Amino acid sequence: MEGCRLMCRYLAVLSVLAALCVGGLEAGEDKLFIVQQEGELGYIDSSGKLVIKPQFDRAEPFNEGLALVRVGGWRGKYGFIEKGGRLAVNPRFEEARSFSEGLALVRVGKEWGFIDKGGETVIEPQFDSAESFSEGLALVRVGSKRGYVDKSGRYVINPQFERAGSFSEGLAPVLVGKKWGFIDKAGKPAVKPQFDSADGFSGGLARVRVDKRYGYIEKTGNYAINPQYRDVGRFSEGLAPVRSEKQWGFVDGTGKLVIGPQFRQVAGFSEGLAAVLVEKKWGFVDQTGKAAVNPQFESVGGFAEGLAAVRLGKKWGYVDKAGKLAIEPQFDAAESFSGGLARVKVGKAYGYLGRAGKFVWNPTR
Repeated sequence: MEGCRLMCRYLAVLSVLAALCVGGLEAGEDKLFIVQQEGELGYIDSSGKLVIKPQFDRAEPFNEGLALVRVGGWRGKYGFIEKGGRLAVNPRFEEARSFSEGLALVRVGKEWGFIDKGGETVIEPQFDSAESFSEGLALVRVGSKRGYVDKSGRYVINPQFERAGSFSEGLAPVLVGKKWGFIDKAGKPAVKPQFDSADGFSGGLARVRVDKRYGYIEKTGNYAINPQYRDVGRFSEGLAPVRSEKQWGFVDGTGKLVIGPQFRQVAGFSEGLAAVLVEKKWGFVDQTGKAAVNPQFESVGGFAEGLAAVRLGKKWGYVDKAGKLAIEPQFDAAESFSGGLARVKVGKAYGYLGRAGKFVWNPTR
Protein backbone atom coordinates (compact mmCIF):
# COMPACT_ATOMS: atom_id res chain seq x y z
CA MET A 1 0.00 0.00 0.00
CA GLU A 2 1.10 3.55 -0.64
CA GLY A 3 2.03 6.30 1.79
CA CYS A 4 2.87 5.52 5.37
CA ARG A 5 2.54 1.81 4.86
CA LEU A 6 5.26 1.81 2.22
CA MET A 7 7.59 3.85 4.37
CA CYS A 8 6.71 1.95 7.53
CA ARG A 9 7.38 -1.27 5.65
CA TYR A 10 10.78 0.10 4.59
CA LEU A 11 11.62 1.02 8.18
CA ALA A 12 10.35 -2.35 9.33
CA VAL A 13 12.68 -4.02 6.83
CA LEU A 14 15.57 -2.02 8.26
CA SER A 15 14.55 -3.11 11.73
CA VAL A 16 14.35 -6.75 10.69
CA LEU A 17 17.70 -6.57 8.95
CA ALA A 18 19.18 -4.98 12.04
CA ALA A 19 17.59 -7.67 14.18
CA LEU A 20 19.18 -10.33 12.01
CA CYS A 21 22.53 -8.77 12.76
CA VAL A 22 22.15 -7.66 16.34
CA GLY A 23 21.48 -10.02 19.21
CA GLY A 24 18.54 -8.90 21.33
CA LEU A 25 19.83 -10.02 24.69
CA GLU A 26 18.56 -9.36 28.16
CA ALA A 27 19.50 -6.10 29.90
CA GLY A 28 23.05 -6.12 31.17
CA GLU A 29 24.29 -8.61 28.57
CA ASP A 30 26.60 -7.65 25.74
CA LYS A 31 25.07 -7.80 22.29
CA LEU A 32 26.52 -9.97 19.58
CA PHE A 33 26.39 -9.17 15.88
CA ILE A 34 26.07 -11.64 13.03
CA VAL A 35 28.83 -11.61 10.39
CA GLN A 36 29.48 -13.59 7.23
CA GLN A 37 32.79 -14.95 5.98
CA GLU A 38 33.10 -17.12 2.88
CA GLY A 39 29.37 -17.78 2.98
CA GLU A 40 29.21 -18.90 6.63
CA LEU A 41 27.79 -17.01 9.60
CA GLY A 42 29.27 -16.30 13.03
CA TYR A 43 29.16 -13.62 15.72
CA ILE A 44 31.29 -10.65 16.79
CA ASP A 45 31.07 -8.41 19.85
CA SER A 46 30.74 -4.61 19.74
CA SER A 47 34.53 -4.18 19.48
CA GLY A 48 34.61 -6.29 16.32
CA LYS A 49 36.20 -9.28 18.04
CA LEU A 50 35.15 -12.63 16.61
CA VAL A 51 33.36 -14.45 19.43
CA ILE A 52 31.85 -17.38 17.54
CA LYS A 53 33.63 -18.33 14.33
CA PRO A 54 31.59 -18.45 11.11
CA GLN A 55 30.25 -21.98 10.70
CA PHE A 56 26.47 -21.72 10.24
CA ASP A 57 24.27 -21.57 7.16
CA ARG A 58 21.77 -19.42 9.00
CA ALA A 59 22.02 -17.56 12.29
CA GLU A 60 19.51 -15.49 14.25
CA PRO A 61 20.01 -12.95 17.06
CA PHE A 62 20.43 -14.21 20.61
CA ASN A 63 17.15 -14.20 22.49
CA GLU A 64 16.66 -15.32 26.08
CA GLY A 65 20.30 -16.41 26.12
CA LEU A 66 20.24 -18.68 23.05
CA ALA A 67 20.51 -18.18 19.30
CA LEU A 68 18.83 -20.18 16.57
CA VAL A 69 21.26 -21.58 13.98
CA ARG A 70 21.16 -23.94 11.01
CA VAL A 71 23.81 -26.33 9.71
CA GLY A 72 23.88 -28.57 6.65
CA GLY A 73 22.75 -26.20 3.91
CA TRP A 74 19.34 -24.78 3.12
CA ARG A 75 17.79 -28.18 3.78
CA GLY A 76 19.81 -28.59 6.94
CA LYS A 77 18.71 -28.83 10.57
CA TYR A 78 18.10 -26.18 13.18
CA GLY A 79 19.42 -26.06 16.73
CA PHE A 80 20.45 -23.49 19.35
CA ILE A 81 23.79 -22.21 20.63
CA GLU A 82 24.92 -20.44 23.79
CA LYS A 83 26.86 -17.16 23.73
CA GLY A 84 30.17 -18.99 23.86
CA GLY A 85 29.22 -20.97 20.75
CA ARG A 86 28.50 -24.28 22.50
CA LEU A 87 25.51 -26.18 21.20
CA ALA A 88 22.70 -26.01 23.74
CA VAL A 89 20.23 -27.89 21.52
CA ASN A 90 21.62 -30.16 18.83
CA PRO A 91 20.47 -29.37 15.27
CA ARG A 92 17.66 -31.81 14.57
CA PHE A 93 14.63 -29.76 13.54
CA GLU A 94 13.33 -29.03 10.04
CA GLU A 95 12.34 -25.54 11.19
CA ALA A 96 12.41 -23.57 14.42
CA ARG A 97 11.77 -20.14 15.90
CA SER A 98 13.68 -18.22 18.55
CA PHE A 99 12.81 -18.70 22.21
CA SER A 100 9.90 -16.74 23.64
CA GLU A 101 8.79 -16.99 27.26
CA GLY A 102 11.14 -19.93 27.82
CA LEU A 103 9.92 -22.13 24.96
CA ALA A 104 10.83 -22.41 21.28
CA LEU A 105 8.59 -23.44 18.43
CA VAL A 106 10.02 -26.35 16.39
CA ARG A 107 8.90 -28.45 13.44
CA VAL A 108 9.38 -32.22 13.24
CA GLY A 109 8.18 -33.61 9.94
CA LYS A 110 5.08 -31.59 9.11
CA GLU A 111 3.98 -30.86 12.66
CA TRP A 112 4.91 -28.14 15.15
CA GLY A 113 5.56 -28.40 18.86
CA PHE A 114 7.62 -26.70 21.58
CA ILE A 115 10.92 -27.42 23.37
CA ASP A 116 12.59 -25.95 26.46
CA LYS A 117 16.13 -24.56 26.63
CA GLY A 118 17.54 -27.98 27.36
CA GLY A 119 16.11 -29.28 24.09
CA GLU A 120 13.48 -31.39 25.85
CA THR A 121 10.09 -31.64 24.19
CA VAL A 122 7.50 -29.84 26.31
CA ILE A 123 4.59 -29.92 23.87
CA GLU A 124 4.65 -32.78 21.36
CA PRO A 125 4.61 -31.81 17.68
CA GLN A 126 0.94 -32.01 16.71
CA PHE A 127 -0.07 -28.68 15.17
CA ASP A 128 -0.31 -27.78 11.49
CA SER A 129 1.08 -24.35 12.35
CA ALA A 130 1.70 -22.32 15.46
CA GLU A 131 2.98 -18.99 16.77
CA SER A 132 5.42 -18.37 19.60
CA PHE A 133 4.11 -17.91 23.13
CA SER A 134 2.77 -14.48 24.01
CA GLU A 135 1.41 -13.66 27.45
CA GLY A 136 1.44 -17.33 28.42
CA LEU A 137 -0.57 -18.63 25.45
CA ALA A 138 0.35 -19.79 21.96
CA LEU A 139 -1.84 -19.54 18.89
CA VAL A 140 -2.05 -22.93 17.14
CA ARG A 141 -3.79 -24.28 14.06
CA VAL A 142 -5.26 -27.76 13.59
CA GLY A 143 -6.70 -28.22 10.14
CA SER A 144 -8.41 -24.94 9.28
CA LYS A 145 -9.26 -23.95 12.86
CA ARG A 146 -7.21 -21.92 15.33
CA GLY A 147 -7.14 -21.99 19.11
CA TYR A 148 -4.75 -21.40 22.01
CA VAL A 149 -2.68 -23.66 24.28
CA ASP A 150 -0.87 -23.01 27.55
CA LYS A 151 2.71 -24.08 28.27
CA SER A 152 1.63 -27.58 29.25
CA GLY A 153 0.05 -28.02 25.82
CA ARG A 154 -3.49 -27.93 27.23
CA TYR A 155 -6.11 -26.21 25.13
CA VAL A 156 -7.28 -23.12 26.96
CA ILE A 157 -9.35 -22.08 23.95
CA ASN A 158 -10.32 -24.90 21.60
CA PRO A 159 -9.60 -24.51 17.86
CA GLN A 160 -12.66 -22.76 16.44
CA PHE A 161 -11.53 -19.65 14.57
CA GLU A 162 -10.76 -19.39 10.85
CA ARG A 163 -8.23 -16.64 11.58
CA ALA A 164 -6.80 -15.19 14.76
CA GLY A 165 -3.87 -13.26 16.24
CA SER A 166 -1.68 -13.70 19.30
CA PHE A 167 -2.62 -12.20 22.65
CA SER A 168 -1.41 -8.71 23.50
CA GLU A 169 -2.46 -6.73 26.55
CA GLY A 170 -4.85 -9.53 27.52
CA LEU A 171 -6.89 -9.67 24.31
CA ALA A 172 -6.56 -11.38 20.93
CA PRO A 173 -8.19 -10.51 17.60
CA VAL A 174 -10.31 -13.32 16.10
CA LEU A 175 -12.37 -13.72 12.96
CA VAL A 176 -15.95 -14.86 13.56
CA GLY A 177 -17.87 -15.32 10.34
CA LYS A 178 -16.75 -12.38 8.24
CA LYS A 179 -16.07 -9.93 11.05
CA TRP A 180 -13.21 -9.41 13.50
CA GLY A 181 -13.61 -9.01 17.24
CA PHE A 182 -11.56 -9.69 20.37
CA ILE A 183 -11.56 -12.43 23.00
CA ASP A 184 -10.06 -12.63 26.48
CA LYS A 185 -7.83 -15.43 27.76
CA ALA A 186 -10.83 -17.49 28.79
CA GLY A 187 -12.08 -17.37 25.22
CA LYS A 188 -14.97 -15.09 26.09
CA PRO A 189 -15.91 -12.25 23.73
CA ALA A 190 -14.43 -8.97 24.94
CA VAL A 191 -15.28 -6.89 21.87
CA LYS A 192 -18.02 -8.23 19.62
CA PRO A 193 -17.12 -9.04 16.00
CA GLN A 194 -17.89 -5.95 13.91
CA PHE A 195 -14.70 -4.97 12.08
CA ASP A 196 -13.42 -5.78 8.60
CA SER A 197 -9.88 -6.04 9.96
CA ALA A 198 -8.26 -5.67 13.36
CA ASP A 199 -4.73 -5.55 14.80
CA GLY A 200 -3.57 -6.47 18.30
CA PHE A 201 -3.68 -3.98 21.17
CA SER A 202 -0.70 -1.78 21.95
CA GLY A 203 -0.74 1.00 24.51
CA GLY A 204 -4.42 0.33 25.18
CA LEU A 205 -5.50 0.89 21.55
CA ALA A 206 -6.06 -1.37 18.54
CA ARG A 207 -6.25 -0.39 14.90
CA VAL A 208 -9.48 -1.47 13.17
CA ARG A 209 -11.07 -1.07 9.77
CA VAL A 210 -14.76 -0.57 8.97
CA ASP A 211 -15.51 -0.68 5.25
CA LYS A 212 -12.60 1.29 3.78
CA ARG A 213 -11.89 3.55 6.76
CA TYR A 214 -9.51 3.07 9.68
CA GLY A 215 -9.68 4.10 13.32
CA TYR A 216 -8.70 2.92 16.80
CA ILE A 217 -10.68 1.27 19.59
CA GLU A 218 -10.16 0.96 23.33
CA LYS A 219 -10.38 -2.39 25.14
CA THR A 220 -14.05 -1.69 25.90
CA GLY A 221 -14.73 -1.69 22.17
CA ASN A 222 -15.49 2.02 22.21
CA TYR A 223 -13.88 4.13 19.55
CA ALA A 224 -10.94 6.22 20.68
CA ILE A 225 -10.61 7.45 17.09
CA ASN A 226 -13.60 6.96 14.79
CA PRO A 227 -13.00 5.14 11.48
CA GLN A 228 -12.54 8.17 9.26
CA TYR A 229 -9.10 7.83 7.69
CA ARG A 230 -8.03 6.23 4.45
CA ASP A 231 -5.11 4.67 6.29
CA VAL A 232 -3.44 4.86 9.69
CA GLY A 233 -0.10 3.76 11.10
CA ARG A 234 0.79 2.42 14.52
CA PHE A 235 1.26 4.67 17.52
CA SER A 236 4.83 5.47 18.45
CA GLU A 237 5.88 7.97 21.08
CA GLY A 238 2.26 8.97 21.59
CA LEU A 239 1.39 9.81 17.98
CA ALA A 240 0.08 7.83 15.01
CA PRO A 241 0.28 8.67 11.30
CA VAL A 242 -3.11 9.15 9.59
CA ARG A 243 -4.00 9.71 5.96
CA SER A 244 -6.91 11.93 5.08
CA GLU A 245 -7.47 11.34 1.38
CA LYS A 246 -4.03 12.00 -0.18
CA GLN A 247 -2.01 13.60 2.62
CA TRP A 248 -0.63 12.44 5.93
CA GLY A 249 -0.56 13.96 9.41
CA PHE A 250 -0.45 12.73 13.02
CA VAL A 251 -3.03 12.27 15.78
CA ASP A 252 -2.69 11.65 19.49
CA GLY A 253 -4.47 8.94 21.48
CA THR A 254 -7.62 11.06 21.82
CA GLY A 255 -7.89 11.49 18.07
CA LYS A 256 -6.78 15.13 18.12
CA LEU A 257 -4.88 16.19 15.01
CA VAL A 258 -1.54 17.29 16.37
CA ILE A 259 0.08 17.69 12.94
CA GLY A 260 -2.39 18.38 10.15
CA PRO A 261 -2.35 16.35 6.92
CA GLN A 262 0.31 17.93 4.69
CA PHE A 263 2.85 15.25 3.74
CA ARG A 264 2.95 12.84 0.80
CA GLN A 265 4.32 10.04 2.98
CA VAL A 266 5.39 9.69 6.59
CA ALA A 267 6.86 7.20 9.04
CA GLY A 268 6.29 6.86 12.77
CA PHE A 269 8.16 8.88 15.39
CA SER A 270 11.49 7.58 16.64
CA GLU A 271 13.60 9.42 19.22
CA GLY A 272 11.34 12.45 18.91
CA LEU A 273 11.47 12.82 15.13
CA ALA A 274 9.43 11.45 12.24
CA ALA A 275 10.46 11.06 8.61
CA VAL A 276 8.24 12.97 6.17
CA LEU A 277 8.15 13.25 2.39
CA VAL A 278 7.73 16.78 1.03
CA GLU A 279 7.32 16.72 -2.73
CA LYS A 280 10.13 14.31 -3.68
CA LYS A 281 12.53 14.69 -0.76
CA TRP A 282 12.62 13.24 2.74
CA GLY A 283 13.28 15.18 5.92
CA PHE A 284 12.29 15.01 9.60
CA VAL A 285 9.79 16.88 11.78
CA ASP A 286 9.40 17.13 15.55
CA GLN A 287 6.17 16.39 17.44
CA THR A 288 4.81 19.87 16.75
CA GLY A 289 5.28 19.43 13.01
CA LYS A 290 8.22 21.81 12.87
CA ALA A 291 10.99 20.88 10.46
CA ALA A 292 13.99 19.51 12.37
CA VAL A 293 15.90 18.32 9.30
CA ASN A 294 14.97 19.96 6.01
CA PRO A 295 13.75 17.67 3.18
CA GLN A 296 16.79 16.85 1.06
CA PHE A 297 17.21 13.07 0.94
CA GLU A 298 16.10 10.46 -1.59
CA SER A 299 15.37 7.97 1.19
CA VAL A 300 15.80 7.70 4.97
CA GLY A 301 15.59 5.36 7.93
CA GLY A 302 14.36 6.22 11.41
CA PHE A 303 16.55 7.69 14.14
CA ALA A 304 18.28 5.21 16.44
CA GLU A 305 20.97 6.04 18.97
CA GLY A 306 20.94 9.63 17.76
CA LEU A 307 21.63 8.94 14.07
CA ALA A 308 19.50 8.17 11.01
CA ALA A 309 20.53 6.47 7.78
CA VAL A 310 19.95 8.74 4.75
CA ARG A 311 20.49 8.40 1.02
CA LEU A 312 21.89 11.21 -1.10
CA GLY A 313 21.97 10.24 -4.75
CA LYS A 314 22.85 6.55 -4.77
CA LYS A 315 24.89 6.40 -1.56
CA TRP A 316 23.92 6.08 2.10
CA GLY A 317 25.35 7.85 5.12
CA TYR A 318 24.10 9.08 8.51
CA VAL A 319 22.83 12.39 9.90
CA ASP A 320 22.37 13.62 13.44
CA LYS A 321 19.18 15.26 14.74
CA ALA A 322 20.36 18.69 13.62
CA GLY A 323 20.60 17.37 10.06
CA LYS A 324 24.40 17.45 10.03
CA LEU A 325 26.12 14.63 8.19
CA ALA A 326 27.79 12.53 10.87
CA ILE A 327 29.01 9.87 8.42
CA GLU A 328 29.42 10.84 4.77
CA PRO A 329 27.30 8.99 2.18
CA GLN A 330 29.50 6.22 0.80
CA PHE A 331 27.60 2.95 1.29
CA ASP A 332 25.33 0.97 -1.02
CA ALA A 333 22.96 0.24 1.86
CA ALA A 334 22.84 1.20 5.52
CA GLU A 335 20.89 -0.03 8.53
CA SER A 336 20.01 1.63 11.82
CA PHE A 337 22.44 1.76 14.72
CA SER A 338 21.84 -0.73 17.53
CA GLY A 339 24.16 -1.60 20.36
CA GLY A 340 26.61 1.04 19.11
CA LEU A 341 27.06 -0.47 15.65
CA ALA A 342 25.36 -0.28 12.26
CA ARG A 343 25.61 -2.75 9.41
CA VAL A 344 26.43 -1.27 6.00
CA LYS A 345 26.84 -2.68 2.53
CA VAL A 346 29.80 -2.00 0.26
CA GLY A 347 29.36 -3.66 -3.11
CA LYS A 348 28.13 -7.14 -2.20
CA ALA A 349 29.85 -7.28 1.20
CA TYR A 350 28.65 -6.22 4.65
CA GLY A 351 30.56 -4.69 7.53
CA TYR A 352 29.90 -2.90 10.82
CA LEU A 353 30.52 0.72 11.68
CA GLY A 354 30.90 2.48 14.99
CA ARG A 355 29.33 5.89 15.53
CA ALA A 356 32.54 7.60 14.47
CA GLY A 357 32.13 6.05 11.03
CA LYS A 358 35.07 3.66 11.32
CA PHE A 359 34.75 -0.04 10.61
CA VAL A 360 35.04 -2.40 13.54
CA TRP A 361 34.42 -5.24 11.09
CA ASN A 362 35.51 -4.70 7.51
CA PRO A 363 32.99 -5.70 4.81
CA THR A 364 32.96 -9.45 4.15
CA ARG A 365 30.64 -11.80 2.33
